[in-house]
Formats: sequence, C-alpha cells, structure tokens
Amino acid sequence: MRMYDIIVNKRDGLRLTEEEIHYFIQNYVHGKIPDYQISALLMAIYLNGMTSEETAQLTLEMVKSGDTIDLSRISGLKVDKHSTGGVGDKATLIVAPIVAACGLPVAKMSGRGLGHTGGTIDKLESVTGFRAELTVDQFIEQVNEKRLAIVGQSGNLTPADKKLYALRDVTATVDSIPLIASSIMSKKIAAGADAIVLDVKVGSGAFMKTFDEAVKLSKEMVAIGENLGRSTVAIISDMDQPLGYAVGNSLEVYEAIQTLKGNGPQDLLEVCIKLSSYMLLLGQLANNEGEAEVMATQAIDDGSAYACFLEFMQAQGADLQILINQEESLISKENCKIITAKHSGFIQHISASQIGHASMILGAGRETKESAIDYFAGVRLLRKPGEFVQVGEQIAEAYSTKADIGQALSLIQQAYIIGDHSIDQPALIKAIITKREIESRKI
Repeated sequence: MRMYDIIVNKRDGLRLTEEEIHYFIQNYVHGKIPDYQISALLMAIYLNGMTSEETAQLTLEMVKSGDTIDLSRISGLKVDKHSTGGVGDKATLIVAPIVAACGLPVAKMSGRGLGHTGGTIDKLESVTGFRAELTVDQFIEQVNEKRLAIVGQSGNLTPADKKLYALRDVTATVDSIPLIASSIMSKKIAAGADAIVLDVKVGSGAFMKTFDEAVKLSKEMVAIGENLGRSTVAIISDMDQPLGYAVGNSLEVYEAIQTLKGNGPQDLLEVCIKLSSYMLLLGQLANNEGEAEVMATQAIDDGSAYACFLEFMQAQGADLQILINQEESLISKENCKIITAKHSGFIQHISASQIGHASMILGAGRETKESAIDYFAGVRLLRKPGEFVQVGEQIAEAYSTKADIGQALSLIQQAYIIGDHSIDQPALIKAIITKREIESRKI
C-alpha cells in the first residue's frame, strides 16, 4: 500500500477503505509518512469530504493510536458531556454536579482553553488548591466515592489527533466537518465514555457560525458515536450572545455556584437543565425528557447538586473557604472598570464575539499555549437583552490587572446594541439531534 495512492483516491472523490485509513494514521503517528503527504490528504478530505463510515473509521483509528481509559471499575453507565465552546460557557461546572447528585457517575476529562477564556480546567484551577492531575486509580476511586471527578487531559490519548490538528492549523483545513467531528469524538471515546451528550454552540461567539453548519457537525458526531457503539445526542444551543452574566475564569466559577444554589441566570439554567436531562436519559436514570428535567431541577432545589459540587472540589484539594465566601474570594473588586450605557433604550443584543474578544484582551484567555491566564480577569454583564436602561446606567464590569485595557472597554461598549423597542430574543435551544430524529425549534 502506498500513501500516494491513498491521496489519489481521496483527490478523485473515492471512499477510503478501513485498511487505507488504518495505514495512514498508524504510519503517520510513527513518523513513517511525511507531513507534506498528510497535508495533501487533509486538503483532499477538506475538498471532497468523507462518508459517515469513513469518518467513524478515522475516529476509531485515532482512538487506537494511543492510550484509552478503562472505566469499567465504575459501576453504571458513564455519560460524558462535551461543548464545542462559547462565551460564558461554564455549563460543565453546573451540569456535572447536577447529574452526579441524581446518581449518575461523572468521570470527566477536560482541557485548558485557547481563545476567549480558559477551559473547564482553567476555571477550576482559579480556586486555590484545586488539583486537576489524578492518577487513573485516584480518578476512578473518587468517582466511585463522590460520583464526580474532573481532571485534565493527560497521558497519550489520541496522539494522531494532536499531530493532525497541528497540521490542519497551518494548512487551512481546520474547517472540515469530518475532521472536526473525528477530532472531538476520538477524545470522548478514548476517555472511556459509554454515551455522549454534545453541546454544539452556534452563533457569533461559537466555532459554528450558522445553524446549517451546526446541524451538519451534530449529525456527523452523532453518526460517529452510534457507529462506534456509543449512544449520542447533540443539543444545538445559541451562542450569538454570552451565556449567563459572567465571562472569565473565577467569575464563571462564582456564577456556577450561584446557579447551583438556585440563584443563577435563567438562560444558563435552561441550557444546563436540558444538558443534564439528556445525560440522565442516556444514563438510563429517567424514562423520558420530562422526568429527567424534573430530576435535574430537584437536585438544585433540594441543595444536593451544590453539596455534590463542594464535596468534589474538596476531594480535589480546593479551599472550601473560597467557595463559601465566593464573592469576596472570586471577584477582584479593586481591578474593576465600569461600562455605562451611552443612551437610553432597550438592550436588543449583546455580541458574544465582542465580549469574548474583550475578555481575552483583559487577560482571561490565551492567544497561544504559552500565554498566562489572569484567573480574576474577565467581563461581568450587569444588564441583559430585553431590559430597559437609562443613559449613564451601569451595564457591565471589566476586570483586569493590565494597564492598557482601552480596546477591551471599547469592545464591551460596542457589544451592546440599544434601541427604541424591545425585540424578541432567539430561542436558546435550537435543535436536538438524536440517532432517529431532529427536534427543530424556531430560531
């Protein structure tokens, strides 16, 4: 078998065989195929696509290229959750304790982030003492005892994905649905999930900018999961505007705690209850969506989700006094700048992309892997779409220790669209995609 022939086949729009996919993945990981040939193949895939079967096989070979996590020592079905990322997306910090409190074990591996803010691990590490590194035995033991553990991605999981992604990044082939889908799903499957709930964000603050793109990616990922024996559901949710009020790391932890205590923003709560309900459904702890939503809501109302969060954080070394005295410990008031409304009217829209960009400039995110994060930096929205504001009224806060944040403050100001009339806000949940059906909601 020759790599040249594999490139020709995909260039000519032919379907790659299981043997061909196995050949190029395994040999590339072991340094036997040069970058320039893989680059040519990636461009051919970008231009001609892949069938669902090809994409599933590519995902499987990426999983097999490295280590996998065996979660069989944890009783019950293990349901993982993944978000494609957005502005103010702290859902994992809320969803994981909710479903764990309902009895579903959550053994989650999460990443650190590039872009607007940090990833889930960065947010958790904004709490002094939190340890994201556990051995596999410690990880499994904690899930069995506390029903919840969240650790950083470590070890030799999916090395093929790491190599391919680095090459895609410099060959203009990142925006390929089969390559995006296989990248995401390979990590979830290697991490030991029995079932997967995907939160696919769509809008200006998301990777997928249009609904059609989000549906296409969702269908591809659901097909991969089902082809590889994992029950998979994708929930498409809005990311044209920030989720919740907080965008940052410690700021988002504070808002997550408020939500778990029953005092969170309605938009954030709605998304988290929906994600939780589908995790409970796939974990076979509920018979239908309505029953699952009641269970998830009850876990917040009776305090069990918040208690589960505290136990999990304490088990991984977090300073509980910081969590108990949240506002004093997680919000740095001395580094706060106020943004006010330039004129009176109804807030019609808040641009997620501009708020996200501002947050990164303030220091909450990374431009490169080497960039340092300021855990206390970020943006806190004080008013949301649909509300009426007077000229000069405070609409947002910016937190940063940097001296020059003028650009960030300008972006936050520009993000607010204020008009004479209130307008209907778009639905948060756009569609739910399962193996059998698409449940579309009016946009």
